Amino acid sequence: MKYLLLVHHDEEAFGRISEAKRKEMLAESIQLTHQLHVNGQYLSASPLHPASTATIVRVREGQSLVTDGPFVETREQLAGYFLVNVKDLGEAVRIATRVPGARIGTIEVRPLIEITGLPNK
Repeated sequence: MKYLLLVHHDEEAFGRISEAKRKEMLAESIQLTHQLHVNGQYLSASPLHPASTATIVRVREGQSLVTDGPFVETREQLAGYFLVNVKDLGEAVRIATRVPGARIGTIEVRPLIEITGLPNK
């Protein structure tokens, strides 16, 4: 079963962390992806640029509305993701506890809906 692990954290607080610590967290995340790959669980992972770089797209009554910047007003922003293939929610949660971002923010674990007919990679 595929799960998306959404990494949320406070961008301002993250910006106050030393560059060395941020590089350490990135290296730890990369190491985790390699461990997941060896176990056959890794599908994809990536940090995201800051929420201020987001573009919001909505379609209402046939009209496209495009706005710069994040839509949600919250202390934590979506910072990245891990896409894993595991046997169940428990296994996904165990992986989420290993994501470095869990120590400074929140990891949202969501199952993916498998849809047939989508193109393969």
